[in-house]
Amino acid sequence: MRIAVTGSIATDHLMTFPGRFADQLVADQLHTVSLSFLVDNLDVRRGGVGANICFGMGQLGTAPILVGAAGSDFDEYRAWLDRHGVDTGSVRISEVLHTARFVCTTDADHNQIGSFYTGAMSEARQIELQAVAERVGGLDLVLIGADDPEAMLRHTEECKARSISFAADFSQQIARMSGDDIRTLLAGATYLFSNEYEKGLIESKTGWSDEEILAKVGHRVTTLGSRGVRIERVGDEPVIVGCPEEEGKVDPTGVGDAFRAGFLSGLAWGVGLERAAQVGCMLATLVIETLGTQEYTLRRANFMDRFTKAYGHEAAEEVRAHLS
Repeated sequence: MRIAVTGSIATDHLMTFPGRFADQLVADQLHTVSLSFLVDNLDVRRGGVGANICFGMGQLGTAPILVGAAGSDFDEYRAWLDRHGVDTGSVRISEVLHTARFVCTTDADHNQIGSFYTGAMSEARQIELQAVAERVGGLDLVLIGADDPEAMLRHTEECKARSISFAADFSQQIARMSGDDIRTLLAGATYLFSNEYEKGLIESKTGWSDEEILAKVGHRVTTLGSRGVRIERVGDEPVIVGCPEEEGKVDPTGVGDAFRAGFLSGLAWGVGLERAAQVGCMLATLVIETLGTQEYTLRRANFMDRFTKAYGHEAAEEVRAHLS
């Protein structure tokens, strides 16, 4: 099963200021702020929704196709993804813009000052999925993740026009999208991904009820944080899957991307929805135990031991047959 993942490709530049931002602000001069903070460290991490999901799928051996836009500074990041099983042949490289970048400084009170540079991400709207399909010999499913909003709309419309199954996954972009855009992006999706908060926001912005939305998509996949995930389909009882036990909670960033990576890998293997969701929850657990969205290592024996403990021997044997 050939799965393409469209979405953002970015790097995060994270810095730590040992003091408090509040101590540097002068109350009657806030209209003319000019500050510079001497930071203690700089942590550069690979990120972006599309790249994070593909990294996870690559770890599971399902050869995902990354579709997005990056800058000429993408070479090192590309080599990293290639080395971890991701097909980066459909990444558009901008001739004039840098790869999207998030720059953030955190103070001693965990307050943050950050900026997001979209950069080359804005060129994702110029990517034709048909060209991707021709390069890889066809597409069975396209996940349309958070990206340049025009690119998300274009990819959705192309999937519908070419009868390609697609998964709608708005995540961070849902806050800026209109109800009309959201209605366009989800109608006809084979899968609709969201967390509980986003689920309510989708219903509020579209004006559609839960039942109306469910009637317009094949499956509604709602992540429930530490309670796992719920998968709904018209006419069927919901499938509810819990999370494995955590060894520690380090950083929740990228957990949702990891769940999608595991779930999509399960679909690529041809296992059922419950089993795919279990793989997703297991991979998400590895990420929450790690600092960084692509810094975890999937060790097959450890993965299977923990998966067996969480979901039983029968489930484990089915997954073991596919896990490279």
